[in-house]
Amino acid sequence: MTLFSLIVALLIEQLRPLSVERFVQAPLKAFARFLEDRFNDGEARHGAVAWWVAILSVCFASALVYFLLWNIHFVLALAFNVVVLYLTMGFRHVSHYFTDIQLALRMGELPRARQLISEWRGRSHDESSSSEVARLAIEEALIASHRNVFGVIFWFILLPGPSGALLYRLARFFEQEWGCRSGGLDFGDFGEFSRKACAALDWLPVRLSAAAFSIVGDFEDGVYCWRAQAGQWKDKASGILLSSGGGALGVRLGMPIFESGEVVERPEMGIGDDADADFMQSTIGLVWRTLVLVFLVLALLSVARMGW
Repeated sequence: MTLFSLIVALLIEQLRPLSVERFVQAPLKAFARFLEDRFNDGEARHGAVAWWVAILSVCFASALVYFLLWNIHFVLALAFNVVVLYLTMGFRHVSHYFTDIQLALRMGELPRARQLISEWRGRSHDESSSSEVARLAIEEALIASHRNVFGVIFWFILLPGPSGALLYRLARFFEQEWGCRSGGLDFGDFGEFSRKACAALDWLPVRLSAAAFSIVGDFEDGVYCWRAQAGQWKDKASGILLSSGGGALGVRLGMPIFESGEVVERPEMGIGDDADADFMQSTIGLVWRTLVLVFLVLALLSVARMGW
């Protein structure tokens, strides 16, 4: 049932991508503001209380609904799983940037590619070369594939019903909404706990995604870059994904870039050639092979469970 739910949700998402901003982000931001108004006094412990209130209420409610539907008919529970996965998982709502950037680079439309990568990352890249644009797009794709697909799958498998998927996506949302917000008198340390909680929940999924990238790509280079380079990146989780992904693809990521009119120094991730549109196509293949590997492992586990 778990594997079937994942396949159906991904198929629906591929055929009809969800408007994330309208149906997911807007309600969650309203929910976050509601919690801030009632709990935020600038202290980390009250941020922790708000986080637990949000997570436990939503996850408990989803698990309760799932079990009630299961007792009525398993098809209803299956449909509930698919709906929640459709809302929490998917790569299509960001992949249009990746596809359009790849097409622009192939057509020699560098200004268009620069505009798209700037919109995707929320920072100006008007002076970036075609290789820098391709490199940044690959980096965003590797991180997004983990956060929007593989991390969600991990927690969906681990917890009952769709509560694991909701747990991960909510933790990721509050980390971005609260944890990444600067302090100040009106916010203080309210987001500190959400940042730490998301890092703890993502500790194992990040490493499983990196291992999967290496397995379906160049294993030796993927593991080597992971071990040698990941710790140099500012965000350790992103460093693990970028170093293993870059090594598995045989492409150089990271490195200095032009951003908002300035040169931003970054360590080198991965190994091999400079990024280009061809490596962007290889990135798509890497992500899909990783997804097939995940489904194959789930299928084998299902068969083994049936045998027991």
